[in-house]
Amino acid sequence: MKVVIDTNVIVSGLLNADSPPGEIVRMIASGLLRLCYDARIIMEYRRVLEYGKFPFTQEEIDILIGKIEHDGFPGCAVLLHKDLPDKNDNKFMEVALGCKAEFLVTGNNRHFPAHPGINILTPRDFLHEMKKRA
Repeated sequence: MKVVIDTNVIVSGLLNADSPPGEIVRMIASGLLRLCYDARIIMEYRRVLEYGKFPFTQEEIDILIGKIEHDGFPGCAVLLHKDLPDKNDNKFMEVALGCKAEFLVTGNNRHFPAHPGINILTPRDFLHEMKKRA
């Protein structure tokens, strides 16, 4: 299964381990979930996680990013014909399209209009879908 995860899910999961995003981060860390990514997504994950307001150490960030890159699917983006409501989110949809991802998981699904073939889900809904498939 190919999945794209928005940065807000990663940050939320690291800040609150007992939340649905926290469970998703545990799935990534354990290798149960392999993400689609490109250099832009990795750069955003790193840039946001390194904000001084977050308590993450450089070692923790490096370990998580390393795991994503090692286990994941580096992908080619398919450029959108029209920007999303927040054009900074374009990269997530472009990689989802390029990798033919089944899911794009975000805490801001209003920023991602429906797209054929890609299920845009909140972390809670994504976990519910995973449990149905197990």
